This record gives sequence, C-alpha cells and structure tokens, in this order.
Amino acid sequence: MKILSIIAISILLAGSKEASAQQKAEEWSGKSISLSQEDLKDKIKGGWAGQTIGVTFGGPTEFRFNGTFIQDYQPIVWYDGYLKKTMEENPGLYDDIYMDLTFVEVLERAGMDAPVDSFANAFAYAKYDLWHANQAARYNIMNGIKAPESGHWRNNPHADDIDFQIEADFSGLMSPGMPNTAVQTGDKIGHIMNYGDGWYGGAYVGAMYSLAFISKDVNYIVSEALKVVPAQSTFYRCISDVIRWQKQYPDDWKQTWMEIQKKWSEDTGCPEGVFSAFNIDARINAAYIVLGLLYGKGDFDKTFQISTRAGQDSDCNPSSAGGILGTMHGYNKIPAYWKMGLKDVEDMPFKYTNMSLNKVYEISYRHALEMIRRNGGTVSEKTVEIKPQQPKAVRLEQSFEGMFPISKTPFSKATGENEFSFDFTGTGFVLLGNAAAKKSGSPDYILEADLYIDGKKAETVKFPTTSLTRRNELFWKYGLPDKKHSVRVELKNPHADYELRTWSYLIYADKPVNGMAGFK
Repeated sequence: MKILSIIAISILLAGSKEASAQQKAEEWSGKSISLSQEDLKDKIKGGWAGQTIGVTFGGPTEFRFNGTFIQDYQPIVWYDGYLKKTMEENPGLYDDIYMDLTFVEVLERAGMDAPVDSFANAFAYAKYDLWHANQAARYNIMNGIKAPESGHWRNNPHADDIDFQIEADFSGLMSPGMPNTAVQTGDKIGHIMNYGDGWYGGAYVGAMYSLAFISKDVNYIVSEALKVVPAQSTFYRCISDVIRWQKQYPDDWKQTWMEIQKKWSEDTGCPEGVFSAFNIDARINAAYIVLGLLYGKGDFDKTFQISTRAGQDSDCNPSSAGGILGTMHGYNKIPAYWKMGLKDVEDMPFKYTNMSLNKVYEISYRHALEMIRRNGGTVSEKTVEIKPQQPKAVRLEQSFEGMFPISKTPFSKATGENEFSFDFTGTGFVLLGNAAAKKSGSPDYILEADLYIDGKKAETVKFPTTSLTRRNELFWKYGLPDKKHSVRVELKNPHADYELRTWSYLIYADKPVNGMAGFK
C-alpha cells in the first residue's frame, strides 16, 4: 500500500490547473490519503459551521427573489449576534439542519446499518415543521406508505423538490474522500422523500462534501462529484451546462445565471411551482450552489454572496455551498467575519432536537472514523489513512417523464359544500387545497373524502386539519388515458366547524399544447 503524506497530497491537489479530474483520479488509484485526526475534525467542524452560517445569512431572502437575482445594491445583513438572534427567533429556518441532525441521531442510536424505517419514523413523528417533499413523505409514512414509495413521484408530487439536497450534508461529512459511500449512505434515506432529480441533488451534494476533504480545487470537486449522477439524467445535464457556461463566461456569474434561467427554470412536478416564478426544484437550486462555488473560487465572501443572490431557495443554497467550502478549508480557516457569534450558539441545541453544533462535531467525527475503517482505511493514534473512491454513477431514474403541464384553473370550493366536481381533458391532475377549521383555536380534526374518477371510486383520503400532519395537496392522479375525465370529491364526515378548501387544479397532458413549445 502506497501512502501519500498530507504535504504530498496538498501539492498534488493544488497543482497544475490544467490537470484533468481524470488524471487526478488515476493518480489516486490504489493509494491512500493521510490526514491528521486534527485536520479531519477541523474539516468536519467546518462543514457543519459553514452550512449553519450559510442558511442564517440567506434566511431573509428565502423565496423572495423568484425568477430574478438579487441586485448588488440590495443589502443582506450580517453582524455579531445575528446567529443567536436568528436561532432563537426563527427556529423553523433551520429545517436543513434539524433534518440532518435527525439522521445523525438515528445513526448514533441505531448504528450505521439502521433500517430505513428508523430514519423515516424519526422525522415523520418529530414535532418540527416540514414542507414540500418532506411533508408529503411524512404524511405518506403516517398513513401507511413506506419508503421508498413514500418518495416516489406517483405518491409524492414534490419528488423532484430540493428536500434531500438540503439535508444530505451528513452523508458526505461522515464519508471523507469516499463519495460512493456517501451516496450509498444517503440512498435509502433520500428515497424516503425524493426520487429522480430530487434524489440526485442529495447524492451530488453528499459527494461534493466527501471530495472536499481531499481536494482544495473547487472546479475538481464540482466536476468529479457529478460523476455519481447518471449522464442521461436532466440533473446531470443541468449541472454540466453550468460548468460549461462558467468556462464560457468566467468573469460574469450573472450571465451564467441568465443561461440557467433560460434553459432550466421550468418546473413540471411541484404544484406550487408549475406556472409560477417560484421554483423549489432540486436541479435549478443545485445549479445556484455550483454557481456560487465556481464563481466564488474558494472565497467565502463571494461564495455566500453569489449563491444567495441567485435567488429562489436562497438560504439553503448558500448553506450547501458554505458547508462544502467549510469542509474544504476547515473550521479554523473560515474568516472571523463569518464566525462572528458562532461560539455563542455552538452549545445551543437546535429547536426540536437535543443536538447542538458542538455535539454534532464530535458525533460526525466518530462516524467518519468508523466509515474510514469500514471502507479499507485505517485509524492510528494521530492520523487516518483514507482509501479514496472514484465516483460511480448510480441508477437512472426520472420523475414525471412524458408529463406536460397544460393549465392551472382556479377552483374555489369550501364552506357548506360536501361534494364538488370538475371535468378535464388530459392524462393527469392535481387538486390543490387543504383541510381547515373555520374558527381559530378549534381542536384538530380529520376530514375524510372519497375521490371518484370517471364515476369509479379511486381512493379514500384522510385530511388532518393540523399543519404538522397535513396532506400537501388534496388529490392527484397521473398516467390516465389521454381523454376527457370527470373528477368528483365526496366528503364522508362533514362537520359544521371544519371544511375542505380547494384553490385550483393543475392539468397534465402527454405532449405540450402551447404553440411556443420547442422554441428554445
């Protein structure tokens, strides 16, 4: 076994910019990479600290700039004490942290081989708020649809959303230099709530974290990690475009942002994002992570600013970019400006958890040591030797293939209506709405309704009125014959104090109907 010293590795990784990712992978083949345990711990701390800083910094702009970037003159605040203030006053902002911590806690309690149900039940029955794919998965799990079906696009209209992408950090932080191990760790967890591009977003982010332990070349990390994603997927093509555009416009991130917007801003799945500037799709938000990393060139200021100013999910994107950069540089090299107030919050448990930053630093470090041993590396008194892995693509899966949104029709039904219906022509639909109490302060209640399609009962669905266990959309059905259909909903247990509200219905066809389709 050949062992490269940390000095030799540094020379190797900081070498000629002309060296290709393939050349670097070949140079590592069959060799071990040596890191001091202090450096390993420092990088793990940097990863957790970086993502916490990033999500806090971008919090005020989250989904306030959709379909546009944030102008240079728009101030984004950062000051000593801001971290503590935000953690105390806006704990729901940290969903990408407390979901991560939930999975870390399961690994700590049940071991590295914990079954998928342990992870699924841990977050499904937690008391924190969730949204989009996570909330849809929570509802599915609580109503008998287990993973991976809980994340499949036929059962989860949010399958391509950003959810696992923002909570896959833990998988890379426990898999230093081992991107395939990071992906494998996240596979069963990511499919609890996502599928297709939604799953690939988490696989990609986990792989970037993993490679950030062994390289200080941002271009290498971004490009090499993409190899875990199948080249035929739309996620791969999107990120490949961003890498290409950055080379074409090396000094103009806004021009690359424009190219991303032109080609990749359409959303097919998320009912809130279709026919809207709002876009929580994993693919385009991953593009903004990469935008920040490539144009930031390893600089924290530029990386945080660009990944935030790209807009859309502009707290989660700098969180991922900052965590990857923090892993690459290490905690001690995060600039003092960005660590202002960090010491004040490192012993504070994130709300809804028993886990603080200081606690997860230590737990992730132990998990990393175990994963190093499991994958052919060694742990000595002061160093670790890692067997680096060449990234391998996972299986191909794509959500919503052959589905084209053709209309979203306002449809408002509520008080006093225990039955309602509509007709449409197409291959699928989503009925948007919710169950709610008519008066604030009413106790929780579960409405039940039957769905009929073309006169035949399709399913009976429960609708909790509490936000914690809500169903994101009322009904949906994909893959229907391309013809005219009738949809009817009958409320089974009407109650004078509660109602099933509808807002609109989204229709899909098996081909575009807009005359502009294809004019790209």
